[in-house]
Amino acid sequence: MFKPFYFSLIRKYIICFGTLFNNIYITRTDKTGKVKDLIRVPITYGQRDKDLTRVVEDPNIDLPTSVYPLPMMSFEMTNFSYDTSRKMQTVNRVSVNDTDTNKKKYQYMPVPYNIGFQLSVLVKNAEDGTKIVEQILPYFTPDWTVTANIIPEMNIKQDIPIVLERVNLEDVYDGQYANRRSMVWTLDFTLKGYLYGPVKTAKVIKYANTQFYVPPSDSTSITDVDSEDVRIHIQPGLTANGQPTSNASLSIAVNEILATDDYGFVIDITEQ
Repeated sequence: MFKPFYFSLIRKYIICFGTLFNNIYITRTDKTGKVKDLIRVPITYGQRDKDLTRVVEDPNIDLPTSVYPLPMMSFEMTNFSYDTSRKMQTVNRVSVNDTDTNKKKYQYMPVPYNIGFQLSVLVKNAEDGTKIVEQILPYFTPDWTVTANIIPEMNIKQDIPIVLERVNLEDVYDGQYANRRSMVWTLDFTLKGYLYGPVKTAKVIKYANTQFYVPPSDSTSITDVDSEDVRIHIQPGLTANGQPTSNASLSIAVNEILATDDYGFVIDITEQ
């Protein structure tokens, strides 16, 4: 029943979300207000508790490039749910031209899914957290829309709304009073994505021929025919500047008209 196909859509949505926050910087100043440090806040995919534990347990740890000292951010996909409010007619199609002009590639309408993401901002002092969060929140009102070419072979460029659902702040003091402090901002988002089915290929019908026959006047059966009465020939019509036409003399060659062109119809009726 099911045929294998894969567009890496879920992976692309994860990358799309993480890319939004990979260029955030904070500054450190001296007593005079002069900037002495410009710090890029790293972001990783994974659970915040694991990253936070590694940093807090040993502040002098020699961390690899995938794990960083505070401040840092991490994010993860938290849930996946079908969105009935965005459902489209399933039998409708998205079509593009194939390399063969007598064929076209198509997909049925995608299935809408809401993908939950949680972004965690991990800092060791309050001001670092507010510097990061204030660079994020103004863009979400409450959504921010990005455009991505998610299926290049079908040239499908999709607008992807990402909605900010809630923001929480947690001040972590575990163990002794002298233990290292950490603050965690948690931002919950919903990405409104679509999942597409396999790409299919269909043959394009460019000619239609219909013959009408009439029975003799003395016949009592509709199947008793002896001659063709009317022949109807239909083909697409398109001018050289891309305008639909019903005049065969103005149309370019039929084999140059693509399935997705806005063509007209040339109808030729011949009576015998």
